[in-house]
Amino acid sequence: MAEFNNVTVVKKANIYFDGKVTSRIVQFADGTKKTLGIMLPGEYEFGTDSKEIMEILAGELKVLLPGETEWLEISGSGEFTVPANAKFKLQVSSVTDYCCSYIHE
Repeated sequence: MAEFNNVTVVKKANIYFDGKVTSRIVQFADGTKKTLGIMLPGEYEFGTDSKEIMEILAGELKVLLPGETEWLEISGSGEFTVPANAKFKLQVSSVTDYCCSYIHE
């Protein structure tokens, strides 16, 4: 899906890691939400409250998912899923554009 229609966008940015990771919340009529954001090069660790599907739209990074010992490499575009109540690590090597979907099960 290249665009979202009939949504509400929260203007205030979510800012993490001294501004190296930012996102905006997109709220849908059915109550679901996504964030659209940018990550600058660096190493980050995030925690989840709900299941997250991270769609990488552009960029280069490695992700270490919970319970894994090998890093998943994404160059250009790709996707990965993180379970609820988990932590994952990212090594971002170029500016990365992403869309994160929050799944409440």
